Amino acid sequence: MSEAARPTLFQQALGAAYFKLPDSLRRLHAVRGSARYAGIASIERGRNPLARLCANLAGLPGSMHEVPTTVEFVADATGEAWHRDFGGTRMRSRLAFRDGLLRERIGPLQFRHVLLANAGAIWWRVAGVRLLGVLPLPAGWFRGVRCREREHEGRYEFLVEAALPLVGRVIRYEGWLAPVEDAAP
Repeated sequence: MSEAARPTLFQQALGAAYFKLPDSLRRLHAVRGSARYAGIASIERGRNPLARLCANLAGLPGSMHEVPTTVEFVADATGEAWHRDFGGTRMRSRLAFRDGLLRERIGPLQFRHVLLANAGAIWWRVAGVRLLGVLPLPAGWFRGVRCREREHEGRYEFLVEAALPLVGRVIRYEGWLAPVEDAAP
């Protein structure tokens, strides 16, 4: 199958529901090759020492308010790399689709997500987590990890929250992105 005919990662994960999403979500998740997006984000890290340790181990950014944010998406036949820059702090992840789940590697953790499309938004739900790709961690620990993608006023918006039992909030970040050629606020 030619690269142009192969479904993108999110087309595979969402199936027909992908084509009912708002334009900004479909455009961002239709990347073949590479694309650069820019916008603004705010990040709030947890204050608990264990939350800070978890965030540091995963390479998550520190607290910032309305900072310039860029994301470079690089898609190939095996998945996508997301290179985020929050006001000079970099965060990287690698995504792939296998066995009906979107797998995202962040630092030493591999999250396995079920993606749902509802009311014009994409909702990520954690179905499992592995440490170093092999050691399964209890899925119940990650019930407080959520992601929502939606379109608001014609722009792509994201909200990511991660809280763990006994640890509380690890991170919450939200903002908007637009393709670089039309990323003016």
